[in-house]
Amino acid sequence: MQTSLEQRLEILPATAGVYLMKDGAGNVLYVGKAGSLRHRVSSYFGSPRNLSVKTQRMVAQIEDFEFFLTDSEQEAILLECNLIKKYRPRYNVRLKDDKSYPYLKVSLGESWPRVYTTRRLENDGSRYYGPFSSAGSVRQTLKLLRRLFPFRSCNKSIEGNDSRPCLDYHLHRCLGPCVGAVGEGEYRQMIGQVTLFMEGRQETIVGQLRRKMDLAARNMDFEKAAVLRDQICAVEKVIERQKITAAEGEIDVIAFARARAQAYMQVFFIRNGKLLGKEYFILEGTQDEEPSRIITEFITQFYNCSPSIPPLILVQHPVESKEMVEEWLRHKRGARVEIRLPKRGAKAALMNMVADNARQGLEQLMVKLVAEPEVAVLALEQLERGLSLPRIPRRVECYDISNVQGAWAVGSMVVFEQAQPKKSQYRRFRIRTVTGADDYAMLQEVLRRRFSRGSDKNWANIPDLVLIDGGKGQLNAVLQVMQCLGVSSVPVASIAKEKEEIFLPHSKEPVIIPSNSSAMYLVQRIRDEAHRFALDYYRRLHQKGSFSSAFDAVPGIGAKRQRALLRKFGSVRAI
Repeated sequence: MQTSLEQRLEILPATAGVYLMKDGAGNVLYVGKAGSLRHRVSSYFGSPRNLSVKTQRMVAQIEDFEFFLTDSEQEAILLECNLIKKYRPRYNVRLKDDKSYPYLKVSLGESWPRVYTTRRLENDGSRYYGPFSSAGSVRQTLKLLRRLFPFRSCNKSIEGNDSRPCLDYHLHRCLGPCVGAVGEGEYRQMIGQVTLFMEGRQETIVGQLRRKMDLAARNMDFEKAAVLRDQICAVEKVIERQKITAAEGEIDVIAFARARAQAYMQVFFIRNGKLLGKEYFILEGTQDEEPSRIITEFITQFYNCSPSIPPLILVQHPVESKEMVEEWLRHKRGARVEIRLPKRGAKAALMNMVADNARQGLEQLMVKLVAEPEVAVLALEQLERGLSLPRIPRRVECYDISNVQGAWAVGSMVVFEQAQPKKSQYRRFRIRTVTGADDYAMLQEVLRRRFSRGSDKNWANIPDLVLIDGGKGQLNAVLQVMQCLGVSSVPVASIAKEKEEIFLPHSKEPVIIPSNSSAMYLVQRIRDEAHRFALDYYRRLHQKGSFSSAFDAVPGIGAKRQRALLRKFGSVRAI
């Protein structure tokens, strides 16, 4: 480290603040916050053994740093979020495209409020809801609101003396303030129902609508009563779809799944026991980061741009500096906020559901990334270059083993052609010749059975790449059996799941393929599909074996006679 940096580290203040790490060209590499700038910044330049691989790479590029003092750690969180948004440093965990998230705006500052989408938060007396993950997501919510509530969709100046209303009025989608068909008080009451709906208080809306419907019926205004009746039915249908019995009150539930450099963050918004909505967001720069770090960075960056913070936030992993983050959220909300990691009961079950949604959402996202023909071609070309293959891997076969201590051991083979799954050519293998937990021997058996059937027309297609789920050990085991079978010319690679490293024959170091490239997404998708296919087969066999009867080994006693005996005697022991 340069002497000038050492001298500057010695005089750093031991107070709260934010620091920026820079390279020789002045580019911001990392933005961080600290309760003590001196202690935190100095920790980067101590023993590299105490640093993650990602941080070691960053420290090797640091030539300068800058810092800002803050009055409190809560102010440091806010400043850190704003600087991450401004500089988007490569070594920070950061929300993808967070500058352009859309919001739903209810313009309460206008005489005749509107409900529309916006990408700017302003202190203008309006009510904002969001952020939403995409324009399509906020449009879908707006479409639902327009179906339930007859607010105006125009931006014209309302005088109440137009000669005739628009088509929305005749379709009961607008109350017609432009022609004086509704007073400002009644119109604002309807807008109030929009805000109640967005806050999850639909039962209050139904009560208000029922009272208005009864009043219209007593006044013999049956047409208006019928419109209100239809509106009540529509709101009640939405309530039924939104009901979720796992939690009461206002709660956000946050979980994620990740593919090395990116994390798919899933947020469920629960209000008064109803699932008001769910959104997903992408965090970049998550490679080599601990789950607690990822969840903490998301909470600070997401709620920094969120106009609404609930009193309870359920999280999938512990939050770093939990008390400090809770205090920052309390300051933003103006009331107490609790971050909780559910361990058991209904809230834990709810967290598992959100985590499952995150995993499935990430899988769908990865599928989309290579679903387009142009992207698929790019992924295959990147894979050819990255693995130094003799040709584009138009056919890729991937193999995986699934067992627990050698029991119910199975293997899977999945096939991708032109980067798309060829499910008709998937194959499952029940391990026959290996006893005990020996994954290497199991892989060798699967590959031996696959390539010894080359004369069979269903197995005649030779892959352009064989991909193995595992590390160097699995790769070497497969190479041995392929050489014995005379198919050593087929390229082979393995992918180790822990660090997503790709290994090639006769190479000690893993191949580096950019973690956010189309090629890596394709490799991960193929590997995950082989794992899913093997695990599904294992579970089926395990379940079948777990519920097998003691009669299965007795000749002459079939399923029908087993049922009859059990009905007669009640149990195997009684028989």
